[in-house]
Amino acid sequence: MDKIIIQGGYRLKGEVDVSGSKNAVLPIMAAALLSEEESVITNVPSLWDVHTMVKILRSLGAKAILENGCLKAKPGKNLKPLAPYKLVKTMRASVCVLGPLLARLGEAEVSLPGGCAIGPRPIDLHLKGLEALNAEINIEHGYVKIKAKKKLRGAEIYLGGGYGSSVLATDNVMMAATLAQGRTVIENAACEPEVVDLARFLRKMGAKITGEGSPRIEIEGVRRLHGAEHQVIPDRIEAGTFLYAAAITGGDVLVRKMEPSHLNAVIDKLHQAGVRVDKFKNSARVRKNGRLKPVEITTLPYPAFPTDLQAQAMALATVTPGISVITEKIYPNRFMHVPELGRMGAKVFLEGPSAIVHGVKKLSGAPVMASDLRASAALVLAGLVAQGATEVQRVYHLDRGYENLEQKLTSLGAVIRREKE
Repeated sequence: MDKIIIQGGYRLKGEVDVSGSKNAVLPIMAAALLSEEESVITNVPSLWDVHTMVKILRSLGAKAILENGCLKAKPGKNLKPLAPYKLVKTMRASVCVLGPLLARLGEAEVSLPGGCAIGPRPIDLHLKGLEALNAEINIEHGYVKIKAKKKLRGAEIYLGGGYGSSVLATDNVMMAATLAQGRTVIENAACEPEVVDLARFLRKMGAKITGEGSPRIEIEGVRRLHGAEHQVIPDRIEAGTFLYAAAITGGDVLVRKMEPSHLNAVIDKLHQAGVRVDKFKNSARVRKNGRLKPVEITTLPYPAFPTDLQAQAMALATVTPGISVITEKIYPNRFMHVPELGRMGAKVFLEGPSAIVHGVKKLSGAPVMASDLRASAALVLAGLVAQGATEVQRVYHLDRGYENLEQKLTSLGAVIRREKE
């Protein structure tokens, strides 16, 4: 198992490129199963989760080759309906093979998914949506077993629950509906850019989809889909992480190959925090703009502030004078980084779904342990500004969602290295 060691106190300066989106590419890889023909997907990041999905595609009988950011996936005619526990247990996004398998084969058997320990994330909405398309569902021995009753049929489906919609449930239902008979309407659909990117890929395959990016998506089923070529959008969460890394170190960084419009809520909160962010067509420049200011942040579905940047925003708040309040409305248990930040001298108090952050003059390096993907990033950011050395353990979480993070930070002037524990 690896750990990352950071020597704090260095301002980040320079230019850095953002990789392809983890949360977009995984459903797109699953969508390739909807056709027998080969699909070519580019701007694919080299991540643990991506390599796991490649293994899942192969276990289902598809040919899948990933080289230099390009995935060639050819499902062929002999797909298997079973996605095994040993692969699915490590990654929640693997549940998005349910919709494509059901549409192609009329059945699917997928282990209940795993992933980060950030609280319960049931797949009820996935099952509700697929059942509405005329599927029978049973959960036995830790597996979801689903079969179409004769043919999948289009339906009007409300994907409601909690504080908003579900990205992966929207993905699953949208993929299954592409080959269903008739018209499907998804109400309360997720509006995230990753859903839009999946819809674009499906349209290239021959699907008839309108309304993506809004709460109402309409799909007219077709008889078959074909292979397609597609370039994955930039990872907005990685881009946001670099924005916060520059801000917390008082640096001057140009974040390239990103889409600033995907981060309007984040950039707005950085402006409120006293950070200057200049937006360009495919990049954004972050610079210190005087003294940092406390902010109030509430995580909500897109286009509001994303839950996947909550921990990084908290890292900045720990060294911001005054009191910041961060309220988590998506995953109420997503505060496991708080005790670890406390080991570094942060003053954070939890009150229900809110974290009350009292800014301190300095953090001090300490051994800390990552609990999930985005918490790992927050601890790295805190380490960049802490006095002395910070050791972040269990960084395999980072490898699930960040491509070459330490190399990219090193190129900006950070003193950071990876070692075996």
